[in-house]
Amino acid sequence: MSLNQFFDLSGKTAIVTGGGSGLGRQMAIALAEAGANVVVGSRRLEVCENVVKEIETLGGQAFALALDVTDPESVGQAVEKVISQFGKIEILVNASGVAYEIPATEMPIKEWQVMIDTNLTGTFLMCQAVGRHMIENKYGKIINVSSTVATRGTDPEVVDSVGYAASKGAVNTLTKDLAVKWARHGLTVNAIAPGIMTTGMNDPQVEGTLANKLGGEGTKTPSRRLGGDNDIAGAVIYFASASSDYCNGNILGIDGGLGAK
Repeated sequence: MSLNQFFDLSGKTAIVTGGGSGLGRQMAIALAEAGANVVVGSRRLEVCENVVKEIETLGGQAFALALDVTDPESVGQAVEKVISQFGKIEILVNASGVAYEIPATEMPIKEWQVMIDTNLTGTFLMCQAVGRHMIENKYGKIINVSSTVATRGTDPEVVDSVGYAASKGAVNTLTKDLAVKWARHGLTVNAIAPGIMTTGMNDPQVEGTLANKLGGEGTKTPSRRLGGDNDIAGAVIYFASASSDYCNGNILGIDGGLGAK
């Protein structure tokens, strides 16, 4: 196999949840540029349609799908629709996520539950529904989106969201356990753990504050900057392609060295 073939996704079909904005958008575009047919799904159909237009402008194939990852019925209908249109689903990227910056002593149970439902249960429901199909076909690449806060305590001045950290820590364990259980069926299950990224999930004021805390001279991130528009693309292509066929159950930190401290 040539080097180009290792990363070629031509003819593959990928679902990207949360693909209408932020890291999900970045990964959806990267997958399309590598040749995949990309299904961009989220509760906000209009933002998904905007990403589809971007992909089509680049010459890729994509379509938008209304999808609520916390609702088993919505998940099941979405998966059936994609299979009906493309025949197979070879790649799943679970990028839907939500975070509330609230101190642990003040965290309302409602906000806690929303983070668990979206970040953890939503990831599981998508893995379950798509995993059944992939197991039948004896092939599949599942990429979950975790976070650098999932593996370590984080200063509250940087990220003060215990519910987000807990949900992403559970995503790491879910990733590893499914990798062990489904490897015999030809599936790989890995996760990307971004650090603080400049995405649509953060408002400009928050990003400016975080940049000062994490990205400047002598501050927290060894790379002395926040993650940008192209820092996740290579990782998702690696995990989605043949280049990672013997890589399973891994959590890849994309955090400028923050997790190494």
